[in-house]
Amino acid sequence: MKLIKSLLLSAALLSASSFAWAQEQYVPLLSYRVGPYGSNGTSFYGAMIDYMTLVNSSGGINGVKLVWEECETEYNPSRGVECYERLKGKAAVVEPLSTGIAYGILDRVSKDKIPMTTLGYGRSDAANGKVFPWVFPLITNYWNQAASMVVYLGEKAGGMDKLKGKKIVHLYHDSAYGKEPLPVLEAEAAKWGFELVKIPITPPGNEQQSQWLQIRQANPDYVIMWTFGVMSAVGLKTAQRNGFPREKMIGVWWAGSEEDTEPAGDAAKGFQTMSFTTPGDFPLLEEIQTKLYKNGKGSLKELDRVGNIMYVRGLVASVLMVEAMRNAQAKYGKGKAINGEQMRWGLENLNVDRARQKELGIEDVFPPIKTSCNDHEGSGSVKVVQWDGKKWFAVSKNWISGDKALVRKLLEDSSAAYAKEKGITPACMK
Repeated sequence: MKLIKSLLLSAALLSASSFAWAQEQYVPLLSYRVGPYGSNGTSFYGAMIDYMTLVNSSGGINGVKLVWEECETEYNPSRGVECYERLKGKAAVVEPLSTGIAYGILDRVSKDKIPMTTLGYGRSDAANGKVFPWVFPLITNYWNQAASMVVYLGEKAGGMDKLKGKKIVHLYHDSAYGKEPLPVLEAEAAKWGFELVKIPITPPGNEQQSQWLQIRQANPDYVIMWTFGVMSAVGLKTAQRNGFPREKMIGVWWAGSEEDTEPAGDAAKGFQTMSFTTPGDFPLLEEIQTKLYKNGKGSLKELDRVGNIMYVRGLVASVLMVEAMRNAQAKYGKGKAINGEQMRWGLENLNVDRARQKELGIEDVFPPIKTSCNDHEGSGSVKVVQWDGKKWFAVSKNWISGDKALVRKLLEDSSAAYAKEKGITPACMK
């Protein structure tokens, strides 16, 4: 009898354990850990995994366990499409961290009804959810960043009117990523009367002497470095060799990480970039270090990456993903895994204000975000950060914005043209 009771108790405990994780939420990771951008991707996706591990350690999302699978894209658009097709079967959301890959799967996610987040990158006009219901360029996009850059350069010049007659070089990664801000920069140039000089760099950008020779000949007042990966460090070193002052340079946020500045050494000291995250310590990061890394459960082997710029951005991406899942569960059933259509609703109804950020231990690490059908971005604000030779710190105390009215008009015009081309009738999804 005792043996029977023991067996029944064991069976009950096993059943209870299985029931606790009866539901699993699958997350595909179109990651890149090799190639010229591998270090950036490793930090970003490592942070996503760490946050999902932390969520699982405290019971998952209302008892739903997060599970994930990686597919190496090497930041290559065609590989990214292959990985998406391989992993999309059980997916409710996808985050490719690549403008090229995002463009490559844009029509596919719409057809498959799988929402795609593009945190601070990708197609900027996708902020219009009436035309792009399945794409979410969360927090801010390249167009708002470019507009903020112009405002910042105007401040450096002594006022926006002082930009008239100035010369600004757009030094860019020759890809969809590097070309994305051009509509805004061209519109701003026409509005304020500065000359925009466009100089592309063929990826990965290991050699830039010819580009910086062009810059010397152009003798610009400012240079926007719209680079990524090894291209950023090479650009900083080449600028130093050519005597171009760092105080006249401003970088895109993907040029503003330790992976960009540490390899450049002294050439990076004083370099400023835009950012949609605030550098520094915060409670959630401390919790991950205490609960995961001190117990050998963290995903990264290089402990000095935990808390770097790219890591924090991956953490923010994962936080917003999980918040959208909580949102969707609250509407469609707590304790149940959600599908792509439900996740889309969760992303479109995000409201992560300062109070919620504080609860999550990530207050002011990113601007408060509130999405809607009309606004899949949710904020559009940025900060300026600077590398002091050892670490990044925020130059901007508060979140700043550029000409949002100009950006919105361009966004509306561009998304309307896309809708006409694709035969889409703009409307909010229920």
